[in-house]
Amino acid sequence: MKTIRLLLVDDEDHFRQTLAKRLAKRGLASDQAADGNECLSILDKKAIDVVVLDVKMPGMSGIEVLQNITAKYPRTEVILLTGQANALEGVEGIKSGAFDYLMKPIELEHLFNKILQAYEKILTSDAEQQEVEYRKQMEQQIMVCERLASLGTLAAGVAHEINNPLAIIKESAGWMRQLFAKDELKDIPRHDDFVKALDKVEKSVERASRITHQLLGFVGKSESSLSEVNLTELIEEAIQLISHEAQNRDIRVLRQMEPSAYTIWSDPYQLRQVLLNLLTNAMHAVNSDGTITIAIEDVGDCRTITISDTGPGIPRENLDKIFEPFFSTKSPGQGTGLGLFVSRGIVEKLGGTIEVASKIGQGASFSIRLPKQPQNTDDDNVCRGENWVERIKSRFIE
Repeated sequence: MKTIRLLLVDDEDHFRQTLAKRLAKRGLASDQAADGNECLSILDKKAIDVVVLDVKMPGMSGIEVLQNITAKYPRTEVILLTGQANALEGVEGIKSGAFDYLMKPIELEHLFNKILQAYEKILTSDAEQQEVEYRKQMEQQIMVCERLASLGTLAAGVAHEINNPLAIIKESAGWMRQLFAKDELKDIPRHDDFVKALDKVEKSVERASRITHQLLGFVGKSESSLSEVNLTELIEEAIQLISHEAQNRDIRVLRQMEPSAYTIWSDPYQLRQVLLNLLTNAMHAVNSDGTITIAIEDVGDCRTITISDTGPGIPRENLDKIFEPFFSTKSPGQGTGLGLFVSRGIVEKLGGTIEVASKIGQGASFSIRLPKQPQNTDDDNVCRGENWVERIKSRFIE
């Protein structure tokens, strides 16, 4: 009974107040309004479940008030009160969206039951709406799962097919290295340049091979290979890989890192993938003539890597969606919507967290927090907690 928010609207003060007292004795508290304008003013300020509304009132009629309520507050149910000679107005009210109408003089028990029925209708409607939303969410999740399953099958196939030519390239590069090591080829022009080019080929083959293994690992949920990682060096490698494109776009990459080495135990290959994804996203956000800032910070038993950009920022309504699979604000064909989803999965598998903070017109900041030492279980994870999230948001962009 206490949950029903009731409003009585009648220009006869004595009738309205008496009705309120009698309903209160049955455990039903109510607000009161003397006319239509006061009724709508109350509805603007607070949520009301049921309005008991007199049809005949000076100024704005009950039917006009009803039409306003129906248009602006569709969840609110209205019970009309009309005189014996005005039954047609009650019928008109039903057509305009009223729950029901009662004749004056009213019978309190009848009105009380009508209020309960109107409130029951609201609860039923809310339950149906929740069910619709739940089904919609489930359908979306099923679609995501189906697409992820298809993607997994595709990734496994692509990785397998790419591994074959990679093996041939690797074997051919190794054979060429053996040739250049022979005495008869040591004096050929630009010998050292050829050897350096082979180094780049072999390193690129190794990187491509790692990527294909990560694709297979994404499908098969393989374990990470942990080792001691120098974050400063890893970040410099990632910056080097995007430096050419950054220069072409006049994008400045700033570093906020102490001279001392920052080391953690993690998977350098997977972490590099995350850094490259975030740096690439930052470049696309800035587009040209902007700044990307990378900072490292010690936070207790963890270290944070924060990549900030001076792009347009992320709308508030998208902040909770950007880590979902297949969500992308890029034009069709420009992005898969999987980069941040995969990055979050990698970071969480490494025992860390990734958070975003943004404000329109002030850019965005992505912060990765990783433990310095390997964590055995989720319960031992030292890099999770609301306090850190709020701290990052307050330090960078709110």
